Amino acid sequence: MHSNARPNRLLYETSPYLRQHAYNLVDWHPWGPEALEKAHLEDRPILLSIGYSTCHWCHVMAHECFEDPEIARLMNEWFINIKVDREERPDLDDIYMHAVQMITGRGGWPLTVFLTPELKPFYGGTYFPPIDRGGLPGFPRLLQALHDSYKNKKSNIHNVIATLEQNMRILALTPASGQAPSLAALDQLIEHNLADFDEGNGGFRGAPKFPPSQDLGFWACHYHRTGQPKVLQSLSLTLQKMARGGLYDQLRGGFHRYSVDDVWLIPHFEKMLYDNAQLARRYLEAYQITGDVFLAQVAQQTLDYVLAEMTAPEGVFYAAQDADSEGVEGRFFVWTPEQIAEVAGAQRAPLICAAFGVTQEGNFEHGASVLHRPQNEAQLAEQFSLNMDEMRHVLTEARRRLWQGREQRVRPHRDEKIITAWNALMISALAYGSQVLDNRTYRGAAITAAQFILGREAQAGRLLRIWAATDRQGSAFLDDFAFFIAALLDLYETDFSPAWLAAAVRLSKEVETSFYDREAGGYFSTPVDHEKLLVRPKNFFDLAIPSGNSVMVHNLIRLHRFTDNPDYFLRAQETLTRLQTLMMENPRGLSHLAAATEDFLAPTLAITLVGNPTEPALAEMLAVVYRHYLPHRRLVVKDPESCEALLEIVPAARHYDRIDGRPTAFVCHGQTCQAPVFSAGGLDNLLATRTKD
Repeated sequence: MHSNARPNRLLYETSPYLRQHAYNLVDWHPWGPEALEKAHLEDRPILLSIGYSTCHWCHVMAHECFEDPEIARLMNEWFINIKVDREERPDLDDIYMHAVQMITGRGGWPLTVFLTPELKPFYGGTYFPPIDRGGLPGFPRLLQALHDSYKNKKSNIHNVIATLEQNMRILALTPASGQAPSLAALDQLIEHNLADFDEGNGGFRGAPKFPPSQDLGFWACHYHRTGQPKVLQSLSLTLQKMARGGLYDQLRGGFHRYSVDDVWLIPHFEKMLYDNAQLARRYLEAYQITGDVFLAQVAQQTLDYVLAEMTAPEGVFYAAQDADSEGVEGRFFVWTPEQIAEVAGAQRAPLICAAFGVTQEGNFEHGASVLHRPQNEAQLAEQFSLNMDEMRHVLTEARRRLWQGREQRVRPHRDEKIITAWNALMISALAYGSQVLDNRTYRGAAITAAQFILGREAQAGRLLRIWAATDRQGSAFLDDFAFFIAALLDLYETDFSPAWLAAAVRLSKEVETSFYDREAGGYFSTPVDHEKLLVRPKNFFDLAIPSGNSVMVHNLIRLHRFTDNPDYFLRAQETLTRLQTLMMENPRGLSHLAAATEDFLAPTLAITLVGNPTEPALAEMLAVVYRHYLPHRRLVVKDPESCEALLEIVPAARHYDRIDGRPTAFVCHGQTCQAPVFSAGGLDNLLATRTKD
């Protein structure tokens, strides 16, 4: 913050990111009619800056450029300056990120875009330094050049705009109908998907290295059908390497955003809610497949981290934790040998340093080390002449002491926005964690968060995108609807309240009304009554989170399995058929759609349990179901004493009743039904023998 700065308009915004720039010397506007009209009236181009509150390079550019008096003077004199939080406005971020990628061949944040008053982009980039550096033009020189072009060379700008407009029309297009979904295509796709697999470190070759959450989900689903060893090996290696690297917080649990290297060692330290939600789910699925307890522990520690550090008093979940504390990236997380000895004691320090890869030279800046697990417990026990029980005790105590010591440090900033889509991902992860780990705390947390979102929807009369500082912000986007519908279906398969199914059905109808493109197919990212932008985008590609279109396909398949309504099946089939060619041409770009295709082609595993959910025998049956990885299941519990609401949504449940008054399990795979069973053991035998779709 500049010592002479007075607050600008952003001081009164609810977004933490916008408020971070409230004392910049730049005359910032939030996106809205006032700024857009001002650009028209004064015929000044718009300088649009998009980022988010836990973005390290956003902080750097703000300090270097937006707090610099001379740079701020140029910005204020020549441009209408608008700040946008990408998490509040993913539509604007999507449109203008594509424009910058077309201009420069790359994207990222901070996103810096120059627009005409008609909102048409003519230049852009990401981070710009205050002086020429690293092959990038200094920001003042760039401002001068673009100001001159806008005033004196508008024909050049119009030529750029014309080219960009033609290319950006693809954002609103749905691919023409392609080939029908097929298992043979999926078998071919998995080979292309794994072509760049890193055989030594997991994930994909190269750096920086991001957790491939959607790919991991596709691999698990594909392995379930084919039993292909290479796919399971790729899945297991990636999960093991990520969890033992610096990408994972070895003390508290939870994953950082990505690693800057290709071995998962040095992370970019921010923690995002959506990463931890998706990865917790992937580790739980892999635990079901492999039985590896380590994977279950990672999932549990990740969910526990979110409940402890990312949960609002209302029971919903905050968006992110920053990479920086005290203005330094990673300071909160890294250690030196001296700090280890001070916190854990000199006697145990050598073992703890060896266990977590802490050395005098360090692996990070200024001789500090990012904690990771270079050796397994057996190797450490042999090195330090301890038995395995002693080693585990020492490491447990070491983690406790180091964590307590770290808690005395200045904590990173936390972005306390409540984003519906990201909360929905975490609700799904907690619901799944409740099932697999038999954890009632997770179930309660998932229910509380879902009830909050539904309660706010009822108050506002619509599903909302975001809450921040007790204020609500804007209508929900496709991602919010799609992810929340998925979460509601997951909740039903956790506590079996038909109200979750009813809400999912209701919201799916709203998606069809407000987002579906009835002329060309596919779902728009914005609702039909959204403000008019440069284009009305559709997004089919997975980014850090799966695309809303692919999640809706999953939802349609699941809703069809519950309701037997053929409209859901036909819409899923239509969307998949349109996107198959695009999926095959981009084997790592639509992995969640590939998993949806696996789901669409698989026979449904319909499991119906009849009985009082409080009966021990029925609870034991549920535990058996939850122990197995069954990606194509439809799980229903029918309580004969209270089933009217269920039967309205799941008509097939009418055909199932208790036999001889006992809790009874019915299993149908595709068109084949097995004889009913009355015990957990009998159900386990049915599910264990049905290993292939």
